[in-house]
Amino acid sequence: MSQKYRVDGMTCMGCAGSVERAIKAVDPQAKVAVDLAAKTVTVDGLNDAAKIKGAVENAGFTFEGII
Repeated sequence: MSQKYRVDGMTCMGCAGSVERAIKAVDPQAKVAVDLAAKTVTVDGLNDAAKIKGAVENAGFTFEGII
């Protein structure tokens, strides 16, 4: 099951990669898709919003919640 989250502060592909790596560090099996234009991250596999939030914020970005 996939879940979409709003993440602020991503401005480039490097940022997208940082967010993806941070989430995969929590769950290496998760599928992560970042949409820079929409400022969203879709995660398939890890459905724990608290863990996603922690990973995103530890990477230096702002977790704005579930969409």
